[in-house]
Amino acid sequence: MSAQPPLPDLDWDVIAPFWQAAARHELVLPRCVGCGRYVWYPAHRCPRCDAEAPVWTRVSGRGVLFSWAVVERALYAPFRDRTPYVTALVEIEEDPAVRLVTMLVDTPVEALRMGLPLQVSWGVLHFDGDPSRVPAPFFTRA
Repeated sequence: MSAQPPLPDLDWDVIAPFWQAAARHELVLPRCVGCGRYVWYPAHRCPRCDAEAPVWTRVSGRGVLFSWAVVERALYAPFRDRTPYVTALVEIEEDPAVRLVTMLVDTPVEALRMGLPLQVSWGVLHFDGDPSRVPAPFFTRA
């Protein structure tokens, strides 16, 4: 096992539009042209109506906190100096069935509660010793 977790694969065609938009600080999700529902995690076909090629659509970046975990002890060495940090599932405003896995930033642990209004906050994924930097959506208290 690598001592360092990998950064996202920016070239994988299934998710590349997500990371390309993130580089512009835009949050986009695939939306089915057949039934209009968002398709998350991205797929080449809609799991609800089987329509092909969902269209990447800009969303507001607003949502609510569905669930979270406070990480006090990181498993990977690159995260150890970042503890504690909060991982979360965020329901997007446009479709509460879509829950994004993310990190919460600039939000005190004491403020966390289900349904807490959140908004996207742009950050960078990186690890010490690796020159790569990937713009990424995090979330913060609205």
